[in-house]
Amino acid sequence: MKIIGNFVDGKLTQVTPTNYISLFKPTTGEEYAHVPITPKDEFQKIIEKMKIAQSIWSETPITKRSGVFFKFKSLIEKNFDEIAKIISEEHGKVFSDAKGSLQRGLEVVDFACGIPHLLKGNHSVNVGTNVDSYDIRQPLGICAGITPFNFPAMVPLWMFPLSIACGNAFILKPSEKVPQCSLRLAELLSEAGLPENILTIVNGDKSVVDLILQSPDISSVSFVGSTPVAKYIYTECSNNNKRVQALGGAKNHMLIMEDANLEDAVNGLIGAAFGSAGERCMATSVAIPIGKIQKPFMELLKDKTSKIKLGESLDPQSEMGPLITKEHKQKVLSYIEKGVSEGADLEIDGRNLSLQGFDNGNFVGPTIFNNVKTNMTIYKEEIFGPVLSVVNLDNFEEAMKIINNHEYGNGTSIYTSNGTFARNFMKNVQIGMVGINVPIPVPMAFYSFGGWKGSIFGGHGMHGEEGINFYTKRKTVTSRWPDDVAGASLNMPTMK
Repeated sequence: MKIIGNFVDGKLTQVTPTNYISLFKPTTGEEYAHVPITPKDEFQKIIEKMKIAQSIWSETPITKRSGVFFKFKSLIEKNFDEIAKIISEEHGKVFSDAKGSLQRGLEVVDFACGIPHLLKGNHSVNVGTNVDSYDIRQPLGICAGITPFNFPAMVPLWMFPLSIACGNAFILKPSEKVPQCSLRLAELLSEAGLPENILTIVNGDKSVVDLILQSPDISSVSFVGSTPVAKYIYTECSNNNKRVQALGGAKNHMLIMEDANLEDAVNGLIGAAFGSAGERCMATSVAIPIGKIQKPFMELLKDKTSKIKLGESLDPQSEMGPLITKEHKQKVLSYIEKGVSEGADLEIDGRNLSLQGFDNGNFVGPTIFNNVKTNMTIYKEEIFGPVLSVVNLDNFEEAMKIINNHEYGNGTSIYTSNGTFARNFMKNVQIGMVGINVPIPVPMAFYSFGGWKGSIFGGHGMHGEEGINFYTKRKTVTSRWPDDVAGASLNMPTMK
C-alpha cells in the first residue's frame, strides 16, 4: 500500500506515526494509499526548523523572493496537466474542471510575483517641521494554512505563495482526503529555489489541526471549509492570540428576472450548480426564477440537466464526476430524502445511479427540487453536492428579502437585461461576492475572495490586497533630525 508522507527539509519525507488514514478512489471506491497522522514531537521539530529558516528568508531581498515565484509559475505551467491529473484522481472532479481550478490558483502565483510593488509603503515628507512619516510592512513569522478537500491546488495556492512572498514561512495542513497535490506543488516550489523549511506540509487529522492552533510559534492561520469548523478555528485562534482568516459555508442564490436571457441564465446555472458535483463553496444551490418565466425556465433546466454526462474523472467525455467519499455520498443522499419528506417536488432524481464498471464509485446524479420553501432543510443548509433547489417567487423584492435573510453570505448572482435591477441588486444584497449575468463570481487574484455573515470569521478575505494585509504587519515610523534641542514638555506632542 502506498504511504504518503510529509514535506520537510525541501523534500518528501516519511513519518513514523502510530496511526494512518486510508484513502479511497472516488471513482471506484478502491483503497489506494495511507496518510500518516503527524505526531506531536515531529511537528515541533518541524516548527523549530522553520523558525531558523524564516529568520533568514525574511532578510532576503524582495526581488529575489519574487524571482522564486516567477520560476514557480513557469514550473506549474510546464507540469500543468500532471498536476491537474493528480487533482482529478484524488478528488474525483473531471479533468477539464481540475485544469480550471489549477488555473485560478496559478493566477495567485502570478499576483505574488508582483510582491516588490505590493509591499511598497507610504511616505510623507515634512508632516511637521523637519518631521517625516512613513510606514513599512513586515512579515508575521510562521503562518499556517488548513485547506479543504474540494480544491487540492487552488485553495493552498490562495495562501502559501502570498505568505511566503511577504517573507513568512508557511506550514500547510491539507485535507487528509487529498494530500498529494500539495506535496507536488511543494516539490516544484523547492525546485524553483525556495530554501528548505520555508514551506512545509504536515498530514493528519484534527489532532494535527489542534497542534497548529495551539502552537505559540505560529502567528496566523488561514482556513477554508465548513462553517462549524471555521467557527472552531476562529475561536481557538482568538483564544491563542493568532491572526485568523476562516472562510466557512455557503448557500448561494441565483436570481433570474423575467427580462433575463433564459438560455444564458440556464447555461450558467447548470455549470454553477452541478460543476465539480456541487462540491464548491461558490456553487449555486438555490435558483429563484421570477413570475412568468418559471415554467419555461424549469422545462429548459430539466432538458439541459438530463444531458449532463457523468463518468470516470479522466474520461474526456465526462462532464461530472463522483463525490469525494462514500460517507459524503450518503450525506448528500440523506438531504435528497429530506427534501422529498418535507414536500418539495423532485423534478430530477440523482439517486440510484448506476454506471457500468463504477458500481462502487461515489456517484450521485444532478438533482433538482422545485417549489422549495425557505423553511425546508434543503434550503437552509449547505448540502455540498449536485442538488439544486428552485424557489419560485413573484417579484424582485421578495427575492432580495430571502437572500438577505439567509445566514450565509458567500456569493450570489442575478441574470437580467435591466440595469436598474442589476444596480439595485449589487448595492443592496447582503452578500460578499456578487455576479451580474455571471454565475460564479469568484474574483481575480488581484481582488480579494470572501463572503459576509456566516460565511466568514475573522474579517480577512483571501488574496488581493486583503491577502497582503493579512500576511504582514504594518509599522509606522515618525522621524526627526533636529538642528537644535528644544526644552522638555509634558504636553501631548503635536506637529508644528
